[in-house]
Amino acid sequence: MDASVVGIRLASGVVAPLVKKLFRGEGAGAGLVDRPVRISSYVSLREQRVLSRDDLRRLADKLVEEALRAPGERPLPPGEEAGVSAALAATLHSLGDLAMEDVQAVEMGARAFAAELRRAAPATGLGRDAELFHDRLLDTTCLHILHFFTTRSTYIPSALIESARRQAETIAKIDAVLARIPRQDGRDTAFEARYLEYLVKRHSTLTIFGIDLRPGSARWPLDAAYVSLEATPRPRRADGAGSATVPPQGPAHGPAAVSTEEALALEPRVLLRGEAGSGKTTLIQWLAVSTARVEPEGGLVPFVLPLRNLTRYGERLPAPEDFLVATALKGQPPEGWESRVLGAGRGLVLVDGIDEIPEGERDRARDWLTDLLTAYPGNRWLVTSRPSAVRQDWLASQEFAELTLAPMNRADVAGFVTRWHRAAEAGEDLRDQLLASLATKPELARLATNPLLCGLICALHRERHGFLPSGRKELYTAALSMLLHRRDRERDLRLPELAEEPQLQLLQRLAYWLIRNGRTQISRKRAEELIAAALPAVPAAQVLGDAPAVLRHFLERTGLLRAPTEDTLEFVHRTFQDFLGARAALDEGGLGELTRHADDDQWEDVIRMAVAQGRPHDRAGIIGDLLVRDSDRSVLLALASLEYAAELDPGLRQDVHKAALRLIPPRNEEAARTLGRIGPLILELLPSVGKSDRDARLSVIAAAETGSEAAVGYLSGYCGHPDEQIREMLAQFWERFDTGQYATEVLARMVPPPDELAVNRDADLAALTGFTGPPGLSVQHGVSRGALTRFLARHPVAGLSLRHFRGGPDAGFLRGHASLRWLTIDYWPALVDLSGLYGLPLEDVNLHLGNDVPLGPALASWPRLRTLGLLGHSSWSFADLSPEARPEELTLDGTDPDLTGLGRLTSLRKLWLGHDWRPGGTGAWAELSALEDLEELAVRTDTLPGLAAHARLPSLRTLAVYDATERLTPSLKAQMAHSFPQAQLRSAQAYTFPT
Repeated sequence: MDASVVGIRLASGVVAPLVKKLFRGEGAGAGLVDRPVRISSYVSLREQRVLSRDDLRRLADKLVEEALRAPGERPLPPGEEAGVSAALAATLHSLGDLAMEDVQAVEMGARAFAAELRRAAPATGLGRDAELFHDRLLDTTCLHILHFFTTRSTYIPSALIESARRQAETIAKIDAVLARIPRQDGRDTAFEARYLEYLVKRHSTLTIFGIDLRPGSARWPLDAAYVSLEATPRPRRADGAGSATVPPQGPAHGPAAVSTEEALALEPRVLLRGEAGSGKTTLIQWLAVSTARVEPEGGLVPFVLPLRNLTRYGERLPAPEDFLVATALKGQPPEGWESRVLGAGRGLVLVDGIDEIPEGERDRARDWLTDLLTAYPGNRWLVTSRPSAVRQDWLASQEFAELTLAPMNRADVAGFVTRWHRAAEAGEDLRDQLLASLATKPELARLATNPLLCGLICALHRERHGFLPSGRKELYTAALSMLLHRRDRERDLRLPELAEEPQLQLLQRLAYWLIRNGRTQISRKRAEELIAAALPAVPAAQVLGDAPAVLRHFLERTGLLRAPTEDTLEFVHRTFQDFLGARAALDEGGLGELTRHADDDQWEDVIRMAVAQGRPHDRAGIIGDLLVRDSDRSVLLALASLEYAAELDPGLRQDVHKAALRLIPPRNEEAARTLGRIGPLILELLPSVGKSDRDARLSVIAAAETGSEAAVGYLSGYCGHPDEQIREMLAQFWERFDTGQYATEVLARMVPPPDELAVNRDADLAALTGFTGPPGLSVQHGVSRGALTRFLARHPVAGLSLRHFRGGPDAGFLRGHASLRWLTIDYWPALVDLSGLYGLPLEDVNLHLGNDVPLGPALASWPRLRTLGLLGHSSWSFADLSPEARPEELTLDGTDPDLTGLGRLTSLRKLWLGHDWRPGGTGAWAELSALEDLEELAVRTDTLPGLAAHARLPSLRTLAVYDATERLTPSLKAQMAHSFPQAQLRSAQAYTFPT
């Protein structure tokens, strides 16, 4: 919407009474004076007789509330109302400091007067949209203030009277006009609704390999197909760049893997890396569809930008007005709609496939992104790429967090297999047979690491009635055979029969052309030319007709090619392009061309597939050339290729191992993950125990990244390692492997036991057979009360974290657990009876219950309490704490506690009173002053003057404020420095539970 309209949509009848409250009433008399009347002499808050700061805040709240009631598009994102109100109140408070005359104010006009107020007030600290809304609302308020002066001032020259009359008429006319005319953004709203509906229909299905849901269709509903995967944030650098701020925090080496949805919700700008087939494009589709479905009018608007479509002929990357150029709605948006959406910060820009444009064009793509980010800050951005396509920190200067899609764990694979068989109507027996094979055959399980490979395995399992290939090469070969033949054979169509090999010969020429040209799309005309040139050498294919007829056959009768537009073609997945391109390179004897591109990420899979499909001397030639190049990347590629070399000279294999030893232990975590993705053969190269803690940590990461059964045995060698980070990693990695085996060989042998082991399902608890001592568990919402009760009956625990727990109305299953030392309840909405917690030997407690539950008896029964965190409203008081308790840290939020009784807690070193706390009187300052050893305190900014004036805290070293510290006036900062000379000011974030 046009943001300039926001402020002036407030009717005079609403604003005038509110503005009137800002000023004192006049005394008796004509008011004829011989000197100018200063604005500051009118202001009520100047003497605090009529209007206090709280009154001013309530007045600002009312102005914001009335402005947001205006019909049409909401100008402000939800949750930012309070910040705008606080900023507006602070700005209006500066009225009391103005020395100008009322005549001057009226003459300068409303906008200039508003600008003068902004200069006199502290910085707002608001985001772009909120700042714009605040400024427009202030402009309108100032318009009414000036109108008030014209009717109120005691010294009014005739010129001012005339000016006031015109301004009053203008206000009335604007109100009347705005009441009559329709909103100017009606066309935008109508098109936006149509566009979102189009997005849902366009991206709500996926291609399935090897199955048909109905005749002529190989599309799978996205809702049935989508599997939520995990992503690993890149470790934070010293300057904080290039990393994600994604909880929960794992070991000190960096955040643990989290769901992609959670990560993307927390990070406004993300570079997401993932291997081919890992689900990057599917995630883009899911984000587009889910956002388009659930966002209210005026919410986020997704833009899906597949770079393979937008740059297929080397075109310039699109400006906002061309974002829809690859859609059926090209040219239909209202002029400037895209720019208005991005300008308002409402865009969700999904840039898919940086790796699918030539390497030489990627710097240009980064410049394009940088220009867009500079021109349109405040939007959300997701950019996807294969892991090695762009260097680390490629977008760090633009504050992009970097995430890497993790391989599917066993639970992900089981969920995918179940959904696939349900959609394919393949039957539970076939599903259970495949799940059993995946559980008992490590070679097969190692293949099922991403959605593409899982889909192929499911399709081949059904096609071959349970028989499955054992390697990646065999899997791709079988998949090609299935896609080239199965569909027409199963439908019993009477079509010319064409053997598999002639089709592959033609398709591989298309694939190799794409690879050589750094593209994933080819024009229909160019594809026909390539096929026409090859047909004389492949006479068997001429049974289908000329080149256009052959190409039509590939598009309509196989599942390997598709046409994203009328004039372009692409392989249904990049993996098939690479596999067939490698086949063509071998047929043409182009081994030198392959290895010359060893440092080009677009050729990595092609080289590996060439080793897999080549004859022994081909493999030796490729791997030998990679070693001769002797770069880290070429050596890693040679090492990775060993997995595909069924036959290779033992001496050459040994040479690869020797060359790879210089890369072990890995230099950093990214190198460790890259090494681990090569597979289990790196396990024999990793040291049994690292020479240093850092080397050991990197070796553990590399081993876990392989995801192989053999890695469990390697990791078990670190069960007694003293490094805390290694122990935390061992606890995190267990869901990557067979949970039963890992629990027995690793978790049960850890000394000391895991501090906080994540448990997501009942089956996880059942797999835990024992520990060397009481562990700590983080129980997620997928765990039932019954399963947890049975586990606790067998195993004592030192700590328990219950997150979004659905465990009924009471905590009776915890009664009498004498080993429990810490407890976190992060939202248990049904819990109303806390008697099961009474008398537990708890030392650290964090509670967010979801109900107003009486906490007093529980607090009184915890004499060992050292740390307490309370989120939300519950009935309790400081006097409820056990007299024997010596709490050192107390963190509150979502409540306005009465400080009565706080002063007796003299052991406190840290106290966070929360956003909602306001001092209830002088007694509050006395209670605080009794905490003579308090070192850290967090309060609201508006409580600071009273704190400085009345509290005495000699040991205070840190004073945290919930509002931005830059909003503190210099005088207030000076006052704080005088009252608390040893305390450092910093910003306080909202309280979240420790993880």
